[in-house]
Amino acid sequence: MKTQQDTAVFLLRIALAAGFLSAVASRLNLWGAQSSGWKNFVHYTAETNSFLPPSWAPCIALFSTAAEVSIGFMLLLGFQIKRTARYASVLTLFFAIAMSISFGIKEPLDYSVFAFSAGAFLLSTFSHYKWSFDHFLHQ
Repeated sequence: MKTQQDTAVFLLRIALAAGFLSAVASRLNLWGAQSSGWKNFVHYTAETNSFLPPSWAPCIALFSTAAEVSIGFMLLLGFQIKRTARYASVLTLFFAIAMSISFGIKEPLDYSVFAFSAGAFLLSTFSHYKWSFDHFLHQ
C-alpha cells in the first residue's frame, strides 16, 4: 500500500510539473505549429483578466510565466515540494477564479483548472516525497 501511495505522489508531482512546463513551452513556441505563441498568450491573459486594465496583461503574462517555469522545474526536480505545491495550488486557483469571472464557470471546469489546483494542494499535504531531491537531502 505504501509503495502505491509513493508511486501516486510521484506521478502527481510529474504530471503537475509537465502541465506547467508544457504551457510555458507553448507560449515560447517550443511545440512548433501547435504552439500558441507569446503574442496570443498576452492577448489571452488580457481576456482572462478582463476585470483588470488591459495594460496590465504583459506584466501578468510575464509574472505567470516566470512562476510556472519555477514551479514546473522545482516539482520536476522534487525540490521544496510541499511549499512549491502550495504555490502551484494558489496560482492555479487564481487562474480558475479569473477564468470564472471573465468566461463563466464552464471554462475552468472544461479545462480542469480546479482539479489541477486541488491536485497541487493534495500534493502539498504529504509528509514525504520518495524519488525526489527533497528525499535525497533528508536521508
